[in-house]
Amino acid sequence: MSQGLERGGFERDRGEFARGARALVVLPDRGDTRRDAEARLAETAGLADAIGLVVAERIALRVRAPRPATLIGTGQMQQLADRVRQENATLVIFDAGLTPVQQRNLETGLAAKVIDRTGLILEIFGERAATAEGRLQVELAHLDYQAGRLVRSWTHLERQRGGFGFLGGPGETQIEADRRLIRDRMARLRRELDQVSRTRGLHRDRRQRAPWPVIALVGYTNAGKSTLFNRLTGADVMAEDLLFATLDPTLRQIALPGIEKAILSDTVGFVSDLPTQLVAAFKATLEEVVSADLLLHIRDIAHPDSDAQRSDVETVLTEIGVAPETPRIEAWNKLDLLEPEARTDMLAEAARRPDVAAMSALTGEGVAALMAEIAARLTADHRSYTIALDPGDGAGAAWLHEHGEVLDQHEEEGRLVYRVRLAERDFARFRQQAATPDDEG
Repeated sequence: MSQGLERGGFERDRGEFARGARALVVLPDRGDTRRDAEARLAETAGLADAIGLVVAERIALRVRAPRPATLIGTGQMQQLADRVRQENATLVIFDAGLTPVQQRNLETGLAAKVIDRTGLILEIFGERAATAEGRLQVELAHLDYQAGRLVRSWTHLERQRGGFGFLGGPGETQIEADRRLIRDRMARLRRELDQVSRTRGLHRDRRQRAPWPVIALVGYTNAGKSTLFNRLTGADVMAEDLLFATLDPTLRQIALPGIEKAILSDTVGFVSDLPTQLVAAFKATLEEVVSADLLLHIRDIAHPDSDAQRSDVETVLTEIGVAPETPRIEAWNKLDLLEPEARTDMLAEAARRPDVAAMSALTGEGVAALMAEIAARLTADHRSYTIALDPGDGAGAAWLHEHGEVLDQHEEEGRLVYRVRLAERDFARFRQQAATPDDEG
């Protein structure tokens, strides 16, 4: 049994590359993507930089007919091997999905460690997961990914274990035993994550009974979600020019125009070709997005692939079960990075669209208008009610201020009369716990 599995867990191939290792980033360009090749290479190089790798060179290879054994052609393999030697690289990162056979053959041909896009993203998530829940999710995703790659990872696993008794037969191979142990470990992780999901669901139910509206920040990684989150909440969530700077969800209370209390949720950034293992493993975390009252989609409008990134985010939202009718606002972020002419055009386009707010989370430009738009969306179904309270009913008055927008307050015939905008569900709740008010709708 492998040492990592003997301890009841799973260990990745540590030591094969480390921080400061020199790497080549390779994009097998099949001509079937809407993305700019240079932007895609830059993104993958950014992912590599996120775990401290030194990208020595970025290479785009035109692949007309992918080869089952190596993905790329023989001549391209030789060219890459030459570049590996010249750059003294110990790692080659393929911005594509590789089968276990392709990965093994490429490592042999290039004489270097080879990982694909999924492996790179999993490595980042493994390093960044800070909470117990995050580590469980990453371990589950990594086990799922590595289950089919044991032959490549551990050559000693091909030996057999003897059967029991005289008629036991040849027994099972070591790789079969370790695969069984991995399946058992994955089952335990899923049970633990189910418990996390139930606990999160109880917290969510309590919030809904409060009820305070929940706004979920979503967007492509490095679009500026955490920067905006910090500006709106005064929090100190890690916000660097770094892909996947934050993984674990963060919730904070904020006030909005006409809404005394709302919950803002910052979640993991999305990325193109997000590994299915991660989408499944992070389901518990992403449930905050599914149940949100409003989605705030933060877009890096200065990025050359901004439209493609938007499509990638919408794809992931569909995969995790977000209803198409869930209200959402697009926040076109990073206006400060646009050239004057492009900025003027972008502001004009945003002004024409009711679902868009242009802003800069870094400088604060447009943030106040964005908050006003969020409040308007959340209170779109609110109506105006006239409610009379006894002067000593401080609890009732506080409730109205907390759950609605008090438009007017005056005294009439010894009672305090409030004109307040409330959601219909809040008005119904108030009627249940207080004297029945008059409705002037």
